[in-house]
Formats: sequence, structure tokens, C-alpha cells
Amino acid sequence: MEMLDSAQALKPTDAEGTASADTAQATVTEKENVQSKEELLGSLEALCAAETEINTDDIARIKQQFYMLHNEEMRKAKAAFVEAGNVPEAFEPQPDAVEAKFKEALAAAKDKKAEQRARVEAEQTRNYERKQEIIAEIDTLSADTDNVNKHYQRVKDLQSEFKEIGDVPPQHTTAMWKSYQDTVEKFYDQWKVNKELRDYDFKKNLAEKQLLVAEAAELINEPDVITAFKRLQELHDKWRNIGPVAKDIREDIWATFKDHSAEINKRYQAHFEERKKRERENEDAKAAICSRIEELDFNAPSTFAAWDEMTKTILAAQEEWKTIGFAARKVNNELFARFRALCDDFFARKAEFFKRSKEDMSENLRLKTEICEQAEKMQDSTEWRKTTDAILALQEKWKTIGAVPRKNSEEVWTRFRTACNTFFDRKKKATADIRHTEQANLKTKKEIVARLQQLNSPDDTTERTDAVKQLHELRASWQATGHVPMKSKEKLYEEYRKVVGELFDKLDVHETRARMNAFEASVEEIGDDKTRLRKERDRLARICEQRKNELQTYENNLGFFNFKSKSGDSMMRELERKTQRLRDEIAEISRKMEMISSRL
Repeated sequence: MEMLDSAQALKPTDAEGTASADTAQATVTEKENVQSKEELLGSLEALCAAETEINTDDIARIKQQFYMLHNEEMRKAKAAFVEAGNVPEAFEPQPDAVEAKFKEALAAAKDKKAEQRARVEAEQTRNYERKQEIIAEIDTLSADTDNVNKHYQRVKDLQSEFKEIGDVPPQHTTAMWKSYQDTVEKFYDQWKVNKELRDYDFKKNLAEKQLLVAEAAELINEPDVITAFKRLQELHDKWRNIGPVAKDIREDIWATFKDHSAEINKRYQAHFEERKKRERENEDAKAAICSRIEELDFNAPSTFAAWDEMTKTILAAQEEWKTIGFAARKVNNELFARFRALCDDFFARKAEFFKRSKEDMSENLRLKTEICEQAEKMQDSTEWRKTTDAILALQEKWKTIGAVPRKNSEEVWTRFRTACNTFFDRKKKATADIRHTEQANLKTKKEIVARLQQLNSPDDTTERTDAVKQLHELRASWQATGHVPMKSKEKLYEEYRKVVGELFDKLDVHETRARMNAFEASVEEIGDDKTRLRKERDRLARICEQRKNELQTYENNLGFFNFKSKSGDSMMRELERKTQRLRDEIAEISRKMEMISSRL
């Protein structure tokens, strides 16, 4: 007599009959032949036209290869555009008819995949409803205990039908499998068969399941976790096709098999989690290298030494890149293309600089020699205001002139600085009458500091809004007040800076953050208007260049004072403070430009 099957070909999760469905599947990739964009377009259109189900991995592979070629074309076009003498910001990509067709094909593939998915889901729903009906009917037949034997063939037919029905929605698989098994086993337990036949069948099933349990136990120590996982899936398929065992040991043997399966699944999951972790770490490391290089200003180096120093940085980044393993395939190629483009851009700029520098240095030396001669003619002048403006203009002109031959650099610079120092030292001696004004300014600034200290005192009960208003008013008064004696300037400024800093912390005044938040809001209002975004970035670039020029002037002026004198040292510290403010402003403008660039 034929025994009744306990369960059929379902694929449950976290229950008897399968390994964990949450475990990732291993993939093996092969090196693919490089195709043209047109060939890739043809491949995509062929996939859309085929009657078979669309494979998303195939679509992703074709899309990745297509845009690698497309982006390379754009890079070369831009490089040619720049090489022709144009500025990179003016580059506008030409329409790509192949890309337009490719996007249409991608959309068609997406629609087809959605249709296929909808058909599958509808079919799974119908399967679920029919299997529920089968379970209900078997349960009804089980309740008719007086006629269980008469219902045997009907139950066998229902089991056969249940097995032939396809998959159900994944969220119902486990519950349905458990419900079906319980219902069939309920009927089986009530079925009055020959005790010897039943015991024989239980014994045979037990022997087969014990073999599966033993093999699963051996797979725990299999070195190759992927091989172990695949073999475990085969064991679970066999388990589902084996009938029940005696009721008193049914749960125990399944628990043992499930525990072995869980251990194998744990090793398998850990293997892929570790690989994903390494890939994420590699991705972060490579992205960090790209970010570091992107933060470098390739326009900044103006000397051979500066270019050599930045070259060391680039070469060190290349060596570091070689030590990092692969990231996930979908981002690894993108990161490398990004890194290679940055390196190519740097070395192209460096080559152009060295070529241009050799031709310009002689002319730069002539121009700077002329400036020295002009400064020497004015160093004995007593027209303080006029001459000061003229010398400052010469300093501005000086910084616009590039490098000179190294053998002449120190000599021409010393000559120019000496002429400037001679005039300014004479001017300082001749302007002693301004001390009275400086004393008045000193008194005013001390009063401002005193009012700030009072505002910062613990017993001050001024409302925050009024306190912030007073703080800004006092700071404005400080800025509007003129110079103070050099001997008092440093100490007074430190007192002012300290109390202002404490008030900023106390009142939670963050000007830079507020400005950045306001700017970010204005960028959000612009939205995706590329033209407006580029105009705003160009405006910021011009401001940034202006601030850099001012910074260069201050840095040049640092060398124009007699650092051996006490007054010269104080003036130098004042210039250093001004240069730091300019550096902070340049950094803020650069962050705004980066914010805009991220949207282009």
C-alpha cells in the first residue's frame, strides 16, 4: 500500500524544508567583451524584444558598459575643447542620439520587467488561493473520522495537485507550508492503516533523514562555505520529498537538521558580510583618495617647487590606490574613472605650466626689475599719501607677475623689499602726530571691551535678542574705530577677541553656519536650473579670486616691515590676523562653490 506524502515542493523560509532565504547568493562574474555603444544599444533592444523574462543583471551590465563609453567620450570631448584654448566651464556636451535611443530602450525594458513581475505576482496570488482551498478541503476530510479510508484517494489527488501548483507570494510561503504539513499529517495520523506498514514507512523515512542529518553535520566543517551552502540546498530538497517519521521523534530530528542548517547558513552569511565589508572599506578608501585630490587647487601652484610638492602628493595617492582591493563592481569602475581623470588633469596642467614658465621667466624678470627701479625712485619721497598709493600699486602689480629664474629670485625680491621698507620707515617717523588720535581710539576701544564684558557678566539679565543686537552694534563700533598705539594693540585685541568669543558661545551666535544655511536655502530655490547654478558659481569664483589676490598682497606685505623692531612685529601680527580672516572667507566661498558643483 502506498504511503501518504507529508508535504510537497514548497520553498519555505526559516522552517523545515529549506535553508534561510535571507542568505545572499554567490555570483561568479566573467570578463566581458567590450562592445560599442551601438552594439550595446542593439543588445538592449534585443532583450526587450525577446519573449523570455528580462534579467535585471543583464540590463545593469549593458547600462554600465554603455555609460562607461559615453562618459569617456564626454571626457575626451572636453579635453579637446580645453586643448583648443577654451575654458572648461564653457564646455557644453553635444546631444547624443545613441544615448537618447538607449534611454528609450531602458524605459521599455523597465516597463516590460514591470509587466512580467505583475504577471508573476498575479499567478502567485492565484496559486495561493487554490492551495488554501486544497488545505481547507483536506482539513474537512480529516474531520470526517468515520470515513478517513474512503477519503484516501481524494487526499492523494489533492496532494498531487498541490505539488503541481507553482509558487505563492514569498510572504505566505512559510505559513502555508506549515499549515499544509500540519493538515496532511493530521489526516495521516487519523488514517487507520496497517500498523506494520506504517511503522515500516516511518523507519525507512527515518533512515533517509538520518543520512541527511549526518551529511549536514559534515558540511559544517567544509572549508568552502559556498560549496557547503549549495549542497545544503540539495539536502533540503531531498528532505521535502521524504515522508514523515514517527510522531514522537518528528520534532527532534527536524530540530537537529535545522540546527546544522543554521550553522552552515551562519558561516555562509558571515562570509558574504565580510566580503561586503571589505568592499565597502575599499570603496570608502578609494572615494577618500579622490576627495583629497579634488580638494587640491590645481590652479594654485605658481612655482616649480609648488608643482613638485603637489606631484609628490599625487604620486603618493597613486601608490596608495594600488594597495587597495576591489570595491563593489558597480562602483569600482566609476571610482577608477574618477581617479584617473583627476590625475590626467593634474599632469596636463603641470606640463602646460612648465612649458609656459620657461618662456615667461625672462619677461617676468624684466618687469620686476622695472618695478624695483620705480620703487627706488620713490623711496626718498615726502608725498606720503601719493607715494604710499603708488608703492601699494607696485606691490599689487608685483604679485600679478609670475616667477623669475631661481638664481635671480632672491636678489630682485630683496631689492624691491628694501626700497619699500626705506619709504615706509621714513613715513612712520614722519607721522608721529597721529599718536594723539591713536590714544583717543584706544580709549574708545577700551570702553567697547568694558561694555562687552558687562554684557557677558553673570548678573546681566538682558534678553538674548537684545544681547545679540548689542553684540553686533559693539562689534560694528569696534570695526569703525581707527588704529590704536602698537604697544597696546595686541593686548587690547586679545581681550576683545576673548570676550566676543565667549559671547558667541553664550548667545549661540554662529555667523558662518547661518550664512551657509541661508546660502543652501537660496541654492534649493534655484533647483535644477543649470544656467543659474553656473552663473552663481562663476560669481563666487570671481569673488574667491579677488580674496586670494588680497591675501597675496597681505602675505607680500609681511616681508615689507622691519621684523627686528617692536613696532614691525606688532604690524606683522595684525597682518597675520587679516590674512587668517581672508583664508576663512576663502574657505567659506569654496564650500559654497562645492555645494553648487554637487548639483551640476
